[in-house]
Amino acid sequence: MRVSQRIAARCPDGAGGEDAEGAGRQPALPQMPTIKDVARAAGVSVTTVSHVFNETRPVAPETQRRVKAAIDQLGYYPSNLARALKGEPTGTVGMLVTSSTNPFFAEVISGVEERCYERGYSLILCNTGDDRQRLNAQLKTLLQKRIDGLVVMTTNADLRFFKDLRRYRGLRIVAIDTEEMDEVPVINDDSGSGGAIAARHLIARGFRRIAVLAGPKAHPRALRRLAGFRDALEAAGHPLDPTLRYCTELTLAGGARATRKLLAEQALRPEAIFCMNDLAAVGALHVLSEEGLEVPRDISLVGYDDIEIAAYCRPPLTTVRQPTEEIGHTAAERLIALVEGAEQPSESVALAPQLIERSSVGYGPAWEGKA
Repeated sequence: MRVSQRIAARCPDGAGGEDAEGAGRQPALPQMPTIKDVARAAGVSVTTVSHVFNETRPVAPETQRRVKAAIDQLGYYPSNLARALKGEPTGTVGMLVTSSTNPFFAEVISGVEERCYERGYSLILCNTGDDRQRLNAQLKTLLQKRIDGLVVMTTNADLRFFKDLRRYRGLRIVAIDTEEMDEVPVINDDSGSGGAIAARHLIARGFRRIAVLAGPKAHPRALRRLAGFRDALEAAGHPLDPTLRYCTELTLAGGARATRKLLAEQALRPEAIFCMNDLAAVGALHVLSEEGLEVPRDISLVGYDDIEIAAYCRPPLTTVRQPTEEIGHTAAERLIALVEGAEQPSESVALAPQLIERSSVGYGPAWEGKA
């Protein structure tokens, strides 16, 4: 009997049809095929199917052909849960993120997923919503899925959280967008350098009265950017005016809210604004436009991250680019290396940011080349 005939024999004509007693019921969902179904269709043992699928023992070419034909026709996939129960790798990676709707996070996630796919791993994504209770619940969910490794990119995962993860001895971990630590390798951009890049660009363009939309005080990467920005201003002989620093959430609404407050409180309007991320900068740009201020004629604006929308603002946003795709690729590569036998922890990585000049920065009163 051919493989196709054996498969057809499992679903004879009329199977699943309604009888008088079952009339009106919803049809039953088809069951997922099992390894026993593949063995029956191919006319071989379950052990032989396992050897063909996992390439654990030589199998005669004709037998391989029959097994692979049955696998293709049945749409069989091995159970990761069954592998996990045997203590085998499941080929799955978990990822905890604050919010996958944030463009920066989304671009990093894309890089992680792309590299996982290329290496034969599946990615399970969980949002934490910047909530510690939800973070712990999502971690529990991922551990129940028997993941091989974990990528953590969430602002509410502090050092204590990573230390607590030590009790899961077989779990390999990489962190993104947090402070470096001994517990796990961390993949970041060099935020201090990025802040300094923004400061030097504004100083070179002749700006001296510069406001900053800083992130929350608990946001480690934003604090690094602020420190780099402040240090570069001081090195140039133009220290940051503390009254021009506005702490806010690094969101569209946060940027808009802080900009309204800045314009209401400052009798002398700043010449430029540096925002700790592009979302806050887009929010600021919206409010400036509402108030009749033209960027960069009346005030200049610099963001951070270089998310996709930055190039499509009006005017297009000058920003400091984080290499989001490279961050995602590097994190996935480090994690997979750990899963496949590298010692933990491996070295942390700080990738170089880059100034992307567009049209939101003009020239300030102190620009030496100004006519």
